Order: sequence, then C-alpha cells, then structure tokens
Amino acid sequence: MAEKQEKGRLVVIGGGPGGYPAAFLAADLGFDVTLIDDRKNPGGVCLYVGCIPSKALLHVARVINESREAENWGVKYAKPKIDLDTLRKFKDKVVKQLTGGLGALSKQRKVKFVQGRASFVDNKSVEVTDAKGKKETVAFDSAIIATGSRPAMPKPLSLDGSDRVWDSTAALDLPSIPKSLLVIGGGYIGLEMGTVYASLGSKVTVVEMTGGILPGCDRDLAAVLHKRLKSQFEDVLLDTRVAEMTETKTGVKVKLIGLDLEKPERTFDQVLVTVGRVANSQNLGLENMNVELDDHGFVKVDHQRRTGESNIFAIGDVAGAPGLAHKATHEARVAVEALAGRPSAWDPAAIPAVVFTDPEVAWTGLTETEALNQNVRHKVAKFPWAASGRAVTLDRTEGLTKLIIDPGTNRVLGCGMVGVNCGDLIAEPTLAIEMGATADDIAMTIHPHPTMSESIMEAAEVYFGHSPHYTARK
Repeated sequence: MAEKQEKGRLVVIGGGPGGYPAAFLAADLGFDVTLIDDRKNPGGVCLYVGCIPSKALLHVARVINESREAENWGVKYAKPKIDLDTLRKFKDKVVKQLTGGLGALSKQRKVKFVQGRASFVDNKSVEVTDAKGKKETVAFDSAIIATGSRPAMPKPLSLDGSDRVWDSTAALDLPSIPKSLLVIGGGYIGLEMGTVYASLGSKVTVVEMTGGILPGCDRDLAAVLHKRLKSQFEDVLLDTRVAEMTETKTGVKVKLIGLDLEKPERTFDQVLVTVGRVANSQNLGLENMNVELDDHGFVKVDHQRRTGESNIFAIGDVAGAPGLAHKATHEARVAVEALAGRPSAWDPAAIPAVVFTDPEVAWTGLTETEALNQNVRHKVAKFPWAASGRAVTLDRTEGLTKLIIDPGTNRVLGCGMVGVNCGDLIAEPTLAIEMGATADDIAMTIHPHPTMSESIMEAAEVYFGHSPHYTARK
C-alpha cells in the first residue's frame, strides 16, 4: 500500500455518524485530523441518545410481544416482569461498547480527539471550551461541521421544563414506566418510542395533526402499521392537535382539538413530545465567516457539502433533511473526498428510510405518492406477505413489498415495504436503483428460500405477471 501523503490540518466538529466517519476517512487519506465533541468518545446523538439505544429497547419490546404471541403457537409464558434497572444497564452497555470502540479506533487512526464545544474564530481557527470552562484555540486548513440536531420542544408543550414532559432523549433514559403516556407526533420517533413503552406496560395514546401516521410514507404501507398499532396502543388520534396542557397533582391535563373526539379532555401520567428536530447550528461562530443558514436553521451547502467558505463543509442533520445517520455517513465520504481532490458529489439515486416499529416500515428511491404527485410514468407491482411461505412460518403475514417501476425501461425507481424485520431487506432495492437495475434483473436473481428477501423477487415477477405464489388482481 502506498504511503499516505500529508494533506493538511482538518478539524471535524461533531462526533456523530457524519463526524467520526469523516475524521476516520480523512486520517486514512493522510490528513492531520482533530475531532471535537462534547462527549467522552465519538458516537454523537445516534449512538448515545438516538438510533442505537432506541433499537436496543425496541429489541426488548419485540421479545416481550413475541412471548405474548407465542401462545398462538402452543407455547405459553408467564407474564413478563420488567426489571427497569437491568433494562437500563443493558441499553447503557450497548452504548458504552460501541462508543468505547470508536474511541479506540480514533487512537488507532491517530485522530486527535478533543472533548469540548467548538466555536469558529474565523475560517482558519476554532476556540474549544471544555466542561470546566478552559479554552484552547485549534488552527486548521479545512473544517467539517457535523454538529447534528436536537429534539424540538415548542414552549407551549414544555410546561416550563416539567419532568412530566419528555423529549426523545429523556424517554430513552427510561425514568419510569408511566401507566398512561401521551405521544405528541405520529412520526417515526414517536411511534418507535410508543412501541417501547406500550410493550413495557404503558397505555399509549398517539396524537397526530395530519390525516395519517408517518407523513411522507405511502399510505398503503402506513395502513398496515396503523392497524397493528391500534391493537398495541390505547388510541391513535389523527387530524388532532393539542390545544392546551396543564400540569396537575395527578398528571398532565390535556385539551385536544380534532374530529369526532369522544373525550377532548384527558389526563396522562406522562407526555412525550416528538414533533421534529432542530439543527445544531447556533453558537458555532458561523457569523464570523461566510457561512449561511436557510430559513429553518440548516447550513447551506453545495453538491460537495461545501459552505460559502471554500475550506469549510457541513454534513448530516445540520446540513438539512433527511435527518438520517446513513445519509450523514455518505455525506462524510463526499466531503472528505472533495477535500482530498477526488471527483466527488452528493448525488444519491436513493436514500433508504426505516421505521423500527413492529412491523417495520421501509422505503427507498421514488415513493408511489411522489410518482403520482410528480406525474412520473410508473407501474406498481405488489407482493403481499400472506403469499410468502416464510411469513406464514413466522405467523406475520400482514406485510407487503412493492416495487415502483418505469414501464418504458423496466428500471426500478423505488421500493416500499412493511413487515417484520423489513428494514434488513431495503438495501437490495437501494442498490438496484443506484445501479440502474431493471425488474428483469431482480426477477432473474436467485433468492434463497424460504426467506423474506424473496418478496422482492416475487414483486418483480408480479410485474411480469408470472409470480408462482401470487396472482395480482386486474
């Protein structure tokens, strides 16, 4: 392997799934890298208080639910006993193991890790303040901003910081298992955390101001999840919003506004607010440079993730939607390769999204709704999991796999799925879209039997009208 050539000093601000991959790749390519984050090790929101701990808890929720479902298969378990302290320790162990591993990888790659908060002095230096208030200045040739985002908490919903109101970070700490929980917001974070607490024993009510859960997801996929959540949750209220919240001695009294509400006033032990996220673009000293923010507080970047300062880049949540860890990681590669002088541009054909509820929902590329709204010529091929042998063996036949296909070229434009563990399947159609694959390519690719991955192949076969296990209605 050729020796690495020194490419200059790079500062990366933020150690999340955009920041640490950027720092590691840059170090591999010969940059002198300083990674700055206010936590002990790299990992960011995703590893510490986001996707990783939530998935650990969702795994526990799935085990609890499956133990209940097992009675249908002739296996009966006693009612689960929840040891909240042990559950917290399991979640914290997962986080510690992964973040500790990243700390070790930083040292192996000779990345200088500085714990503290950074603010730009100008386009060539940052001032870092540690937890004790001590300051140091770090000079650089180039910088990458990867400071992420935080949960939005509108003041009317915060109840002035009441401990009866959680954001997603607080909910992941598992302070308690409330008897009743109101989740404000029917997006993926609210539904995932609602799934966790419902499995642990809370009576969960979800309030969503739009006409359906998971806004942006195709309605046929969301409908499958909605049907199951209605059996898991106490209530799912659509076209409904919170008009007023008042803390009382017994909980939080909530006034709701919606269509045909039988009980517009209800009291909950706890409220979880999941109404979006806010970019961490404040207090970074961006005003000291030619770095612009859009109307929503996201850093404006070009096709290489470069800001108005040619030597400063921004990636991940702080650079705009979608707020997905894997999007940030890919942006990291684009930015670092651009810094290294390689041909590089942000131009993905598909960005997969996964909602880790039960069942999971996943989609990639063009959705059916987008195809209709954009007048894109397309055909939809659906394969219901009720026709899947593997789904029948799992006793989980409510799922669905569909392909969005260009009828002129047969190219795969998009894919959507709903079903148990479908998030593990969405990478194949994402690759198909990136590679310009056709429905023929997928149909002719041998998939192992019996697996749920076959549903992708069978959807392609449905498109051609010769699935061996399902005949689509005309």
